[in-house]
Amino acid sequence: MAQQKPSLIRDLPGEVVQACRKGWLVLRHRGPSQLQFWFIALLVGVAAGLAAAGFRISIEWLQGVLYDAKDVRSLQEFVTDLEWYFILLIPVVGGLVTGAVLHWFTPDGRARSVADVIEGAALENGRVEKKAGLASAFASMITLSTGGSTGREGPVVHLAGVISSYVSGLIKADGITGRDLLGCAVAAAVSASFNAPIAGALFALEVVLRHFAVHAFAPIVIASAAGTVISRLTFGDVTEFMLPAESALSFYRELPAFLILGLLCGLVAVVFMRAIFWADNVGTAFQHATRLPRWLRPAVAGLFLGAIAILYPHIIGVGYGTTSAALTGELLLHEAVVFAIVKVIAVAITMAGRMGGGVFSPSLMVGALTGLTFGMVATGIFPDVSGSETLYALAGMGAVAAAVLGAPISTTLIVFELTGDWQTGLAVMVAVSLSSALSSTMVDRSFFLTQLERRGIHLAAGPQAYLLSMFRVQNVMRGPDHPQAAYEDALWQAIEEGVFIGPNATLEDAMPVFEETNRPFIPVVRMGDQGQPPEVLGALFQVDALKQYNRALAATAAEEHS
Repeated sequence: MAQQKPSLIRDLPGEVVQACRKGWLVLRHRGPSQLQFWFIALLVGVAAGLAAAGFRISIEWLQGVLYDAKDVRSLQEFVTDLEWYFILLIPVVGGLVTGAVLHWFTPDGRARSVADVIEGAALENGRVEKKAGLASAFASMITLSTGGSTGREGPVVHLAGVISSYVSGLIKADGITGRDLLGCAVAAAVSASFNAPIAGALFALEVVLRHFAVHAFAPIVIASAAGTVISRLTFGDVTEFMLPAESALSFYRELPAFLILGLLCGLVAVVFMRAIFWADNVGTAFQHATRLPRWLRPAVAGLFLGAIAILYPHIIGVGYGTTSAALTGELLLHEAVVFAIVKVIAVAITMAGRMGGGVFSPSLMVGALTGLTFGMVATGIFPDVSGSETLYALAGMGAVAAAVLGAPISTTLIVFELTGDWQTGLAVMVAVSLSSALSSTMVDRSFFLTQLERRGIHLAAGPQAYLLSMFRVQNVMRGPDHPQAAYEDALWQAIEEGVFIGPNATLEDAMPVFEETNRPFIPVVRMGDQGQPPEVLGALFQVDALKQYNRALAATAAEEHS
């Protein structure tokens, strides 16, 4: 007798009933906790959105007071009406205040930013420094209000991280929950800062959490939407930049030009990032050579910025006025070139002076100026083939910013949301993709990851490179009372041969010792005072270190694919 063939129509009702039963069980057992977490994500999003909006309002208010500006988007027009010594002294005073705040409230006199949030997500269970974070936000607000040439997104992102860290501590969140809450806060802050809900959510996933796990998506979107609502209630439902109506792609013949623009923007982004790092090295060397107190370092940088602002007031603040002028084609060719160069110099000085702020807004400005310059040249050489030069400014803005942030997806979307122009997506995507691909081979993937690499924190290569640094030797070693502890004679023999490690060292420090000595264990020793023998605390076995590493890798993979 022939077997009866399965029928989709006949089996479908049964499958639907079974799926509903499973869904009901999930809702009964996990629904309340999941809904509770989404509610917490909403509250975190509202708090982060309010913090971002308050940060922006504070900067605009203080800028208006100091520079006597009625409209901060046209700040440079008001700056030119001031006496030159006011323009020179305002950044110096701002640097003094910034330096004092960071000196008193941070252990190293350095303002916290996006890189520290990425580090907190990877290594600190989604927590960031609270006291230093609040001080950094205040210092960055002073910097951006008094002539500093950086962006507001870096301080806002870290301020959001402080909020989520307080909540994580309050609810005693584990690592996964803490990271999810951190992503929620970051998404809301970015959305509130730029009125960009899609890009805010993707920025949190792509840049901060550095994965797209399904379990994190819903709460992050909820928080991002909350931040956007805060932004629109506060500043209105308007885009940051207005583009001319004729910005249209001249068929597909123009796409090769955007390929070239993408490569050019990748090089510009690398120069931009390396200029900042080079200036930071020079600033540190100057500070050590002159024995300059660290609290004076921002004031010295402010002096240079004030001198530049006398001639080029467009460097002050986030620079959205100049960016808007580039996107609307209101600048001449030599102005676009000079403004881009001067902006890179000003950003490098601000960051080298440890004055605080972010790099996203400056990268938008440098990118728009680069794209406009390229567009003017291209349309001048091929007037019958090329379209609007402002379209090149838009693509350049996205390409440089994506390369600096190491976030091609969220940057592409944030450019669309900042401008409201979704018709030119092909040109922007082409430029962004090539810019990101080129720049990532010349730095450690992004500005933020390169910052961390310079501090000895190896996140760019992935979890396999940094997980070992998360575990202290004293938490993995076998003590003397362990059933399978190392023999005491063997421990002392290894110590006499100079093979031992301290209890506060990490597994990252221990693994090279295992490779060099080919030993199954390393004595863990606490050194005594002068003339006192060392105290043997136990032994770190290579098999235990490898087991801990494997468990950490498995947990990371499970989180990223959940």
